[in-house]
Amino acid sequence: MTLASGLYTGSVTHVRARPRHHRLAYRAFWFLLDLDEIDSLSKSLRFFSRDRFNLFSFHDADHAHAPGVPLRRQIETTLRDAGIDLHGGAIRLLCMPRVLGYVFNPISVYFCHDAGGELSAIIYEVTNTFSQRHSYLIPVDRDEAVRRRTIRQSARKMLYVSPFVGMDITYDFRVMEPAEVVSLTIRGSDPEGLLITASMIGVRSEFSDRALLRAALTHPFLTIKVIGAIHWEALKLWIKGVKLTHRPAPPRAPVTLVTSKAVPDVGA
Repeated sequence: MTLASGLYTGSVTHVRARPRHHRLAYRAFWFLLDLDEIDSLSKSLRFFSRDRFNLFSFHDADHAHAPGVPLRRQIETTLRDAGIDLHGGAIRLLCMPRVLGYVFNPISVYFCHDAGGELSAIIYEVTNTFSQRHSYLIPVDRDEAVRRRTIRQSARKMLYVSPFVGMDITYDFRVMEPAEVVSLTIRGSDPEGLLITASMIGVRSEFSDRALLRAALTHPFLTIKVIGAIHWEALKLWIKGVKLTHRPAPPRAPVTLVTSKAVPDVGA
């Protein structure tokens, strides 16, 4: 059986342009999980489980906003509220798994397809270190998706993420739909221009016990390292003299629907 789900291994980079230049890079991996395949994967693999402890696991409660409601139903409801009906089409989630029971996903991405397989919408689900979560739902401009390999979308920042980045930010997303390679770049700009760029890129391998074990050996305790790296880099920014910003209350609505077209990338 050919699976839509896969494992992507690669790297993450962050570059801050001002008021102090700062760069970080680290190796990482992600799961691409077709929400309709998770149960069969859990039953057929030794090192992956759904909603129970394992070397790698996936818990619905780690995503979206309605505990106890199956994740697919949550996403379909969110899409229908935005006027998008997939009619049973595939929903595929790019995220980090729980590793030995622990997970932290700064960003998870849902690729939502209609019954004919066309990409209808992307949901960018952001989680901060204060246990707050917010999603940006952006319909896909199919004409643009056909013209360009990279999908370009934009949204105003709604959720406080970093204590060193204010709220007057526009996110510009540049994403390649997962195939042999997946990539996502997020450019955060304030009224003065580009402030920060975060990028991730990964190369696909099969979703198998062998691949899972290899990922565990080459990227031990990945999710613990992610949260550790976030705090370590924050300390270095503080030492460099970058000022802290005020943390506002999170938005009341769990999802922001972005209806405008993506901002064009001048010069690209």
